[in-house]
Amino acid sequence: MARYVSGNESEIAFLKAFNEFCYSRSSWQVWSDLITAIACSISNAIDKIHFEKREQEYMECMERLGSVEKAAEVFNAIIMALENNPDQDFLGHMYMALDMGNHWRGQFFTPYHISKYMAKMTINDDINTEIENKGYISINDCCCGGGAMLIGAANVLKEQNINFQQKALFVAQDIDRVVALMCYIQLSLLGCPGYVCVGNSLTNPITGHLLFPNENKNEGQELWYTPMFCTDVWHYRKLSLKLKGIFESEKQLKKENFTFFFDFEKGEYRHERIV
Repeated sequence: MARYVSGNESEIAFLKAFNEFCYSRSSWQVWSDLITAIACSISNAIDKIHFEKREQEYMECMERLGSVEKAAEVFNAIIMALENNPDQDFLGHMYMALDMGNHWRGQFFTPYHISKYMAKMTINDDINTEIENKGYISINDCCCGGGAMLIGAANVLKEQNINFQQKALFVAQDIDRVVALMCYIQLSLLGCPGYVCVGNSLTNPITGHLLFPNENKNEGQELWYTPMFCTDVWHYRKLSLKLKGIFESEKQLKKENFTFFFDFEKGEYRHERIV
């Protein structure tokens, strides 16, 4: 039985569909499969690199759940909750209300109102200068849980009339895969551009440029890109960064003396600095 539930329409719809899955399986198993299946369905709409692996995982989750229709009802309840009130950590609240946090590590999520207050304390007038110079700001939570801190930051930016969909990059990481995917689902549905990394922030942090995190070089990590991060404005930012790197490389080559030749042994063109 859920605790601390307000009883609004979205919560009632969520709990009704969720509890129907729990007749023959533990609530934790059901929660894990639902969150994973929903995250995979969002990712597979935009991320073709990870498509096959996540499609397989989606199918396995749905086989265990046994009902696509009931899973769709849960997903719809999440969508409606965040559409009616984007200024909340819906999944984090339901996670704690269903006592999921005690399953593995005795987790206790920071209440949303505190997370938002912390975001208000952090976001100040300096961000406008950074946005003017760089085009966007980055917001990182290396122990994201369900994403309350990042959701709070998005809403604070919105209240300050800053278009967070174009002017903010949201980066999250958590060692717990299920809660990281909860964060991914909520950031995706709220239109926050960025990505969520599953991994240990202390021993295996995100590396690389903010726009080009090194997934393949960091063993054990998973990266989940939000749909908004794949839109044109962020695509062109990444393209611009790549072109800038090419131009700077060519500029550096022109400053120095190089000789270009064909290496017949390796079958490729090469260049060497002339001393």
